[in-house]
Amino acid sequence: MKKNKISKNWINRQKRDIYVRQSKIEGFKSRAVYKLKEIDEKFKIFKGVNSVVDLGAAPGSWSQYAANKIKSENVLSIDLLKFEKIKNSFQIIGDFTDEIYKKAIRKYFGKKINLIISDMAVNTIGNKDVDSIVTGELCIEAMNFAKEELEKNGIFVSKIFMGSSFNEIVAEAKKYFKEVRVFKPLASRKNSKETFIICKFLR
Repeated sequence: MKKNKISKNWINRQKRDIYVRQSKIEGFKSRAVYKLKEIDEKFKIFKGVNSVVDLGAAPGSWSQYAANKIKSENVLSIDLLKFEKIKNSFQIIGDFTDEIYKKAIRKYFGKKINLIISDMAVNTIGNKDVDSIVTGELCIEAMNFAKEELEKNGIFVSKIFMGSSFNEIVAEAKKYFKEVRVFKPLASRKNSKETFIICKFLR
């Protein structure tokens, strides 16, 4: 399929997408916010939370939701890409796996974190196994970060793709968290392999 045809298909899909339309009406950066909203409504991940790190935050809709929920500036958004500043959040442009930025995050909060969220994924290449493995690696990186930085009763939420590495990642999560759930929001497109892992209470 030619590139311009793919672009037209994407544009047409965006126009038909109720979540895209709703995000524009409500002032969110992307439709992805409704995935987090569904996760929160089902699992109450923001209950009692006063500190949040959003990994791979660009363009920022998850950070927007988090900032609206906790009503403070204890939301930190980090991404390799530059993106517009999110109201009531602190922004870092950098790699969360780099020790320099880990130290910056620790310095900002001065304590362990309540909630770490991640909607990160690589640009897909169309090979579902490869896409699953590479996005799975991002999930593992985020989980490793969460193990180090979360408080004992903290919560970790991350995108994960169904595929060859899925069971391995879920098993890894169960080693470190007492409660592990998998959930695919309605806002995730039906043809997408993405789902989300919700991990609570460090062992």
